[in-house]
Amino acid sequence: MTLSFSQSFHDPRIARHLAERIAGASHRPIRLMEVCGTHTVAIFRSGIRSLLPPTITLLSGPGCPVCVTAQKEIDAFIALARQPDTILATFGDLMRVPGTGGTSLQREKAEGADVRMVYASFDALTLARQNPDKRVVFLGVGFETTAPTVAAAILAAEESGLTNFSVMSAHKLVPPALETLASGAINIDGFLLPGHVSVIIGRDAYGPFFDAHRIPCVVAGFEPTDLLQAIAMLVEQIDAGRPALTNAYVRAVTDRGNPKAVAVMERVFAVADADWRGIGTLPASGLVIRETYAAFDALRVFGIRPVPAAPPKGCACGEILTGVKIPPQCPLYKRVCNPMAPVGPCMVSSEGTCAAYYRYHADD
Repeated sequence: MTLSFSQSFHDPRIARHLAERIAGASHRPIRLMEVCGTHTVAIFRSGIRSLLPPTITLLSGPGCPVCVTAQKEIDAFIALARQPDTILATFGDLMRVPGTGGTSLQREKAEGADVRMVYASFDALTLARQNPDKRVVFLGVGFETTAPTVAAAILAAEESGLTNFSVMSAHKLVPPALETLASGAINIDGFLLPGHVSVIIGRDAYGPFFDAHRIPCVVAGFEPTDLLQAIAMLVEQIDAGRPALTNAYVRAVTDRGNPKAVAVMERVFAVADADWRGIGTLPASGLVIRETYAAFDALRVFGIRPVPAAPPKGCACGEILTGVKIPPQCPLYKRVCNPMAPVGPCMVSSEGTCAAYYRYHADD
């Protein structure tokens, strides 16, 4: 039987061959980190861990955009929701993340705030056009994947003279986070680099990081054989002692990425220091709206200044995001924190490690 192009990425024969290739090259304990939250979910859903030899440990990194959003940013989102004559437009994953004091956007909505879930930044533009008597704020979270679309929405608002639209930018950049992970408490032998982010920034964007640390890095796709192929490439590099920066997702990722998307992002946003939940302040790891587009910066429009805030007591999201712990090692996991009553964002987001463990992991 001839397989279609898409079926080949789920072919058990190919998966078995790759698993054997991994086992044949794996001769000592190693730790590999998948940086992307979508990778974390795909690995669980596909049963990748069950195909790997016991010498390989997979760690989940800070690639869930909602999970790394700092507590003070969540509190600022809630403050924006409380503004009069304002519609807050947000991705659904942010709705249930607890703010300081236990409130959330979902609770604010239940108490009368106009909070609406959207699928894209341009949906928020439509809301602004449809509600000229309201101020519409879009919550910009995510990495280099979503930032260009948010930038494009700001440019479209400027071009059309839409003055009731603004964005709160909480965007983060992936390469600076890799620097912190490489020098962290956990020894990481190789990185599965995020496919979606790499479509935008390209393989070459990781060059400075790789040159500085010489840790094996492979850009990975999201299908079962994509992931196994990337893991095999990492294991073989480690076994041979020849680290490299390679691309296992060539059907979507190029060396240079998408220069037009990067140009739009850089036109609207400037690089700045940013706070990451559980990691702290990382230099040049976030995106703020440039002065040129200050009229579309929600923090300036509403005069809101995020105030440092502690994460929920007992929540181990920060340690989980950096690979120091896995969810069952958190004292709140399943006992207090679950998808129906999440304490931290790692249990809220569909890309969160705790949510993935809760759904797919057989036991503690």
